[in-house]
Amino acid sequence: MSPASLMIIAFLLALVAAAFAFMGGAVVVAVPLAAIGIVIVAILDFRRRREQAGSLSHRRQQAGADQVDFTERDKETLSSE
Repeated sequence: MSPASLMIIAFLLALVAAAFAFMGGAVVVAVPLAAIGIVIVAILDFRRRREQAGSLSHRRQQAGADQVDFTERDKETLSSE
């Protein structure tokens, strides 16, 4: 997860801990709010990772399409032990 995602999740968990510490009606609000926030952050993080994986796959395909021209000297160097 990205550092920003971790900070948001930590804040939401701290909100829940504070609500339990004061034992007021805030627990009723804080727990669902934190759960919804964590789910939203997770969904955004998964979407970002999927897009990055897709762009890497696309770049790998582009790189594979280019042919490398080796000179005779290169071929000798690569094939010698």
